[in-house]
Amino acid sequence: MFSLGLHGLSLVALVSSRSRNLQACTGIENIDEAITLLEQNNWDLLAAINGVIPQENGILQSEFSGETIQNPIFGPPTQLNTSVSIASPSSSSTSAFRPVVSSRQVVERLSRMLDFKVEYRDKTADVVLEDSCTAGDIKQILETELQVPASKMQLKGWKSGDVEDSTVLRSLHLPKNNSLYVLTPEIPIPSMSSQSGSQQESLNQNYMLIITHREVQKEYNLQFSGSCTIQEVKRNVYDLTSIPVRHQLWEGWPASAQNDTMTLASSGLNFPCHRLTVARRTSPVQTREQSEECTDIHMISDSDGDDFEDATEFGVDDGEIFGMASSSALRKSPMMPENADNEADALLQFTAEFSSRYGECHPVFFIGSLEASFQEAFYGKARERKLLAIYLHHDESVLTNVFCSQMLCAESIVSYLSQNFITWAWDMTREANRARFLTFCTRHFGSVVTQTVRSQKTDQFPLFLIIMGKRSSNEVLNVIQGNTSVDELMMRLISAMEIFSAQQQEDIKDEDEREARENVKREQDEAYRLSLEADRAKREAQEREMAEQYRLEQIKKEQEEEREAIRLSLEQSLPPEPEEEESEPLSKLRIRTPSGQFIERRFLISSPLQVVFNFVASKGFPCQEFKLLSTFPRRDITQLDPSRSLMDLKLFPQETLFLEAKE
Repeated sequence: MFSLGLHGLSLVALVSSRSRNLQACTGIENIDEAITLLEQNNWDLLAAINGVIPQENGILQSEFSGETIQNPIFGPPTQLNTSVSIASPSSSSTSAFRPVVSSRQVVERLSRMLDFKVEYRDKTADVVLEDSCTAGDIKQILETELQVPASKMQLKGWKSGDVEDSTVLRSLHLPKNNSLYVLTPEIPIPSMSSQSGSQQESLNQNYMLIITHREVQKEYNLQFSGSCTIQEVKRNVYDLTSIPVRHQLWEGWPASAQNDTMTLASSGLNFPCHRLTVARRTSPVQTREQSEECTDIHMISDSDGDDFEDATEFGVDDGEIFGMASSSALRKSPMMPENADNEADALLQFTAEFSSRYGECHPVFFIGSLEASFQEAFYGKARERKLLAIYLHHDESVLTNVFCSQMLCAESIVSYLSQNFITWAWDMTREANRARFLTFCTRHFGSVVTQTVRSQKTDQFPLFLIIMGKRSSNEVLNVIQGNTSVDELMMRLISAMEIFSAQQQEDIKDEDEREARENVKREQDEAYRLSLEADRAKREAQEREMAEQYRLEQIKKEQEEEREAIRLSLEQSLPPEPEEEESEPLSKLRIRTPSGQFIERRFLISSPLQVVFNFVASKGFPCQEFKLLSTFPRRDITQLDPSRSLMDLKLFPQETLFLEAKE
């Protein structure tokens, strides 16, 4: 139970006065927005004014002494330095919430630059101009940008309603960043068929939503397909910011985004990037207290106190905690099929689904078994080896979408991984696939790493395991959880690379020394082999020479034996040499051999010339090799008819012949 006394009511009045003073100075109409600005600036009115209307060189100075608020609601005493007059708590007149003249004059003299993001059908134009310009000046700029006549434009989206072309922007008290849209009723809309084709194309495109969480001033870069609904985006943002969907206060959605069931493609978002801002709606109790006029003094009842206590938990929706399906349940297909036996097919589906969710800019996932990724990363030459990065995905983790879209798909991370890592992925969402990976883990990394992965809770996923191959085993250098930033992820990857590079240099040195030794051994083996081949060739040449010599000798021997056999045959076939006392006339032939020796024999003059040839051949001079010549007249006897007698040839009573070898 909580109650407020007079001091608390004075505090409420003072807070209300601060917000009204801020509204009077800046032109902010929404009191909730004014209170939010004061809270962000620690209830410093000057800082809040400067945040909306930036000053130059601190022109707007404090002209009044500060006042102190001390209350448990706002924490320790806070000094409020203001440049506006402070109304008393009992006053309800709006004239009290008016800045001093000198401050207003300073504000009016300041020249501000205003940014306008203007949407027209499927086009977007950025317009920047001073607040001294008019709304018509915006149309003149858009006429060039959009190719639409200014006279046919209707500029919509002003917070104060329709604005004339002659209205000076400064009089509208606009913030620095503004969103407008153009209507052209007189210009017909393109045909439905072309719109349908464009819409279908948009459904297949990926949109980058740059979402700023206003309270913590943090940006999230999220990628969604055009087929996703606005509701899905808000549920994903709930995972990141813990702001339930029904308490999210958005800025930046196009005017055409009428309800949360619309797809991003049909909502009129800028492609490929669109900026949005999200904040938590102000608690109803807090809004009621800040908007109360301090005319009645009453005590807050027990029930009001309970409401106040419940307000500390405002924004927690039981239905969203217990009954709301997570963003992963809205996805159409799982990252990986359950009971994935074929790892290559499972990783093909993983890569395709990852690309459809987060775009084409992502690490190149190795398609194959975990053993094959080891072979690719660790077992090549030392200079070609890489680290192995194992990405473990989990659809039910609130960190998954942020990690994938902002870190894993960041260009710097993608480039660094592709140059230095082999990246292998696995989906741990399904229990069967989780058990299968734990089996892999036990087999290749041991029970300690397996227990580390098994002990990780769902909200700690996704995980990044950095593995380095060593001579005897594979070492896990780092286990990176999903609750990290791009810079931290990059630093841990670089740190792992430094360890790996040191080990790689040692491996390269050992490999070079081993190759040098092997080269020397190969050279020695080659020289020895060449020597053996030379010796073998020499032996073979000698053997061939001896074999050839033996063959020739055998041929010669055979020829000699054949000649000898022929000689003996001819010698035996010769008729006996006639005696000198023979009654028949004789012819005595004297034959000179090539060596200068003479052989003599007597023949009957009736004997045929063949008998002489046989005789000469029996002495080793066959007619095939030698010519038998006469001197006077010189003639070649071997050319004569061997059947003619010696008498016919006039080779009697005696004749000297000589043998000459044929060429």
